[in-house]
Amino acid sequence: MSITPDKLMALIVDAADDKKAMNIVTLNLQGISLIADYFIICHGNSETQVQAIAAEVRKKADEQGVRVRGLEGMDTARWVLIDLGDVVVHVFHRDDREYYNIERLWSDAKVVENV
Repeated sequence: MSITPDKLMALIVDAADDKKAMNIVTLNLQGISLIADYFIICHGNSETQVQAIAAEVRKKADEQGVRVRGLEGMDTARWVLIDLGDVVVHVFHRDDREYYNIERLWSDAKVVENV
């Protein structure tokens, strides 16, 4: 089963929202980077919540037949990176999100309004 990057992005935003992820930001990287079409950035308020958000993202991707190409950071749950190919998800612990501030690093990207 194949899913478009736009539909995958919306699915992942919904999955993160289902687990009460905070301050979900989607950056459109099309035309800016070859890494991915979208970065989804959010945070949780505890290690447990970060792990729950990441697990839900994996589950929803699996249900759509999207292969997780890489998963880093689940053990410490401070910054979990989930590579879904066209969509890369960054789930931070609240404190670490402020420190790394990757939205600033990708300030050339357009912010997608999550509905």
